[in-house]
Amino acid sequence: MRQIGIPEIEDIALGAALLGAGGGGDPYVGKLVAIGAVKEHGPVTLLEPEEVPDDALIVPIAMMGAPTVLCEKAVGGSEYKTLYDTVSGFFGKPIYAFMPMEAGGVNSMLPIAAAARLGLPLVDVDGMGRAFPELQMVTFTIGGGSATPMALVDEKGNSCIFKTITNKWTEELARAVTMACGGSVSVSLYPMEGAFMKRYGVHGIVTRSQNLGTAIRRMKEVADGTPEEEFFRFTGGHKLFRGKIGDVLREVRGGFNFGKVMLEGIYEYKGRQAYVEFQNENLTATVDGEILATTPDLICLVDTETFTPVPTDALKYGKRVLVVGLECFPLWRTPEGLALVGPRYFGVDTDYIPLEERCKGGRG
Repeated sequence: MRQIGIPEIEDIALGAALLGAGGGGDPYVGKLVAIGAVKEHGPVTLLEPEEVPDDALIVPIAMMGAPTVLCEKAVGGSEYKTLYDTVSGFFGKPIYAFMPMEAGGVNSMLPIAAAARLGLPLVDVDGMGRAFPELQMVTFTIGGGSATPMALVDEKGNSCIFKTITNKWTEELARAVTMACGGSVSVSLYPMEGAFMKRYGVHGIVTRSQNLGTAIRRMKEVADGTPEEEFFRFTGGHKLFRGKIGDVLREVRGGFNFGKVMLEGIYEYKGRQAYVEFQNENLTATVDGEILATTPDLICLVDTETFTPVPTDALKYGKRVLVVGLECFPLWRTPEGLALVGPRYFGVDTDYIPLEERCKGGRG
C-alpha cells in the first residue's frame, strides 16, 4: 500500500504511454484529468493485489472510443459517480476499489481520477499489460470472465448498462452506443471479485509504468553508456528501426483510429524503409518488406532524443523516432491469447512469431 500523488502521476502517465504501444490516448490529456482530481481530493491509495479481500468487488474504469475524439471532448467529473452507482446498485454491494483496464496515456489515468473523486483505493493490476483496441481483449476473457454488467456514460449524462451473451457482443453493442454518443464514453466493465483479479490480472502494472516513466525522465542523467543504451537496458526492448516520419495515413472508422506511418531510415538505417500499421495501437512493424514485430508484442515509437513515447494520434511528418519492440505478457502467447489478439485476428497475413525470434533472423 502506498500513495499516488502528482509526482507519481507524472511518471505513471509517461511510462504507461510507452506500454500503450501507440494507443491509449494522449498522455497529456489523461494526466490533466488525474492531476485535477488529486488536487481537489488528495492522493490515491494504491493497493497490491494481495491486499484485496477475495470477495471484494473490484471494477475497472476506462474510456472507450477513438483517442483523438477524447482529446476534443475531454472527461468531466460526474461520470465516475454515475458508473459507481450503476454497478454497485446492480450487485447490491459497494465497490471496494477501482483498477485500470489497460496501460495507456488515458486509461492509466482515468481510474486514478475516479478513485480520487470517490475516495476509493486503486489496485496495482490491469487486464492487458499494455493496450488493445477492443474490450474483449483482456486476460480476464481468457479466464472466462464476463465484460458485463458493463456501465456506460457520456459527458452529457446519458447512461446505460449492458448484459450480453459474450464479451465480443459487448464490444459490438457498446461500440455502437459509443459512436451514437459522439465517439468516446466512460465505462466500467469486467466487475470481478478479488480472487479472480489476483489469478488472471497483470500484477504490478501501475508500478511498472511509474518505474518506466521515472527512467525515461532521467535518461539524460545516465553515468555509464549512452542514453539509448540505458533505455534498451532498462526496458528490455529490441531496436527495430530509426527513422524520420515521411507520411502518416490516418482515418477514424467505427470508433477506432486506423492508419499507417511511413518511415525513412536515418543514421545506421539510412537508405532503408519501414512502416508501422495501427488500429489505435501499433499492430505490425515492417522493415524493408520484412515483418520484425506483430501484436501481441508491443511496438512503440519514441522520440530519438528524449525517448518520450509518441502515440499514434501524435504522429507528424518529419519527426524522428525509434521503433522499439517490447515482449508481451506471457499469457498473450498462449493459443487462447493469440486467438484474441494475434496478428490474424487483425487481418495480418502471418502467424505470430515472438519478437525476440523475429529480431534474431531479421535485419532490424
